[in-house]
Amino acid sequence: MKRLIKFDKFVAGIILVIVLAYFLPGLASRQSSVPLDTIAKVGISLIFFFYGLKLNPDKIRQGLRNWRLHLLAQSFVFLVFPLIVLAFYPLFKSGTYFDIWLAFLFMAALPSTVSSSVVMVSIAKGNIPAAIFNASISGLIGILVTPLWMGIFLEHQSTEFSFITVYTDLVLQILLPVVIGLLFHRYLGNFASRYSGYLTLFDKSVILLIIYKSFVHSFEDGIFETVALPQLAMIYLAVLAIFFLVYALIGGVAKSMKFSIEDRITAQFCGTKKSLVHGTVFANILFPASFSIGIILLPLMLFHVTQIFIISIIASKYSKREIDIDTVKTYS
Repeated sequence: MKRLIKFDKFVAGIILVIVLAYFLPGLASRQSSVPLDTIAKVGISLIFFFYGLKLNPDKIRQGLRNWRLHLLAQSFVFLVFPLIVLAFYPLFKSGTYFDIWLAFLFMAALPSTVSSSVVMVSIAKGNIPAAIFNASISGLIGILVTPLWMGIFLEHQSTEFSFITVYTDLVLQILLPVVIGLLFHRYLGNFASRYSGYLTLFDKSVILLIIYKSFVHSFEDGIFETVALPQLAMIYLAVLAIFFLVYALIGGVAKSMKFSIEDRITAQFCGTKKSLVHGTVFANILFPASFSIGIILLPLMLFHVTQIFIISIIASKYSKREIDIDTVKTYS
């Protein structure tokens, strides 16, 4: 139990780069000669090339068989999540905190995570193949769906937003590298599997670099001076409320659909996750320069910490249950 809920190193890295952004902003300041934007763009393309490299087309085709589970998980990830946030739009559409609401909508419209979903489902003795399929396909769906959700509001908020520009950037920086990675899977797939730990480290390093740059600019512009401690606490309470509401709803629907305990675990774990990797990348592509990326990422980063902590505790409890040998053979 203690090992499962220990402080996540990536979370520690996020905290560290935010502190560095405040005290040592030089590398990412607007006056810096270091080409961090170019480095970040190249890093993003490599992240998604490796993502495609690790996708196994045969396993994706096999994963389609459990379509009811996938439909449930992805419906919550891309439809129910945003609709919950959208319900509060009338309260914030003309207020001071519209940008915070928009940040919540962005978080809600993002795809599920890959690595942490699969790891937690494995610990909880859930349906691992289905988790791999859901986590993998979610990132691809998000390339299309997330900009659609955000475009509804960003088109009216900024003349800089353009669907053509956004989708062009998404295709060039994300979709094209994924497709190239998929094409090279048969040649380099084993390499990607063998060195997946190093590739994950690379992914997280690029994300930390983008977070550092985003927060340097936010601190330079004095954005966080408008967010007091009570407001930060309210944001976190809202994050908790959304997580537990979605988790409970998925569980209820899965039971009504007579899912096995393994499928229910997978649906709840994959359906409640939001990807910080995709969020950090998408934020830099979707939001015009007039928006503070630091504020936009704030609910997502709080949600990231929350989902890791709570799901790890739940996974630990599920792992202690007894399962029969046929189930082990089916889901291992």
